[in-house]
Amino acid sequence: MATLADALRVVGELGAKTVVLDVEPLVAYWDSGQQNLDRGVASVLAEFTQVPGVQAVCFATNSARRPSASPDLPGIRAAYLASASKPFRVRPYRDLPRPGILIGDQVLTDGLLARRLGYTFVEYTPPKTEGVPRGPRLLAEAGRLARPLLFRRAVITRRG
Repeated sequence: MATLADALRVVGELGAKTVVLDVEPLVAYWDSGQQNLDRGVASVLAEFTQVPGVQAVCFATNSARRPSASPDLPGIRAAYLASASKPFRVRPYRDLPRPGILIGDQVLTDGLLARRLGYTFVEYTPPKTEGVPRGPRLLAEAGRLARPLLFRRAVITRRG
């Protein structure tokens, strides 16, 4: 998957009630400023109001950065989890409606969390690769090697 429009389409097709989104890079790129994060959260949340059946949207990041205000949208339960410790902490997601989808760029963090939660994992591949920090680049390479061991069924992917 390469765009937010792709994500919206997949969520609608699969009838998810909950969507968990990895913040970097789908919502805001790494090391982007506060204004970019705030705009990204608001924009993405507004887009999910157009998808029938979505009841909850949760933004999750292993970084400590947070938006200036808590995400809020009438009719959709919204949450933002900073320092989420993906894939280890699952408690914050336990009360979210099912079925769920987790959209992220890392098999070893986002994919494993989706598996632990019983959610569908949709792998997001950013359209641009420049500017991706070394850590996420290395983690993505390790994830490509681990994917066949972790996921017997196909992981939905598409490069832009």
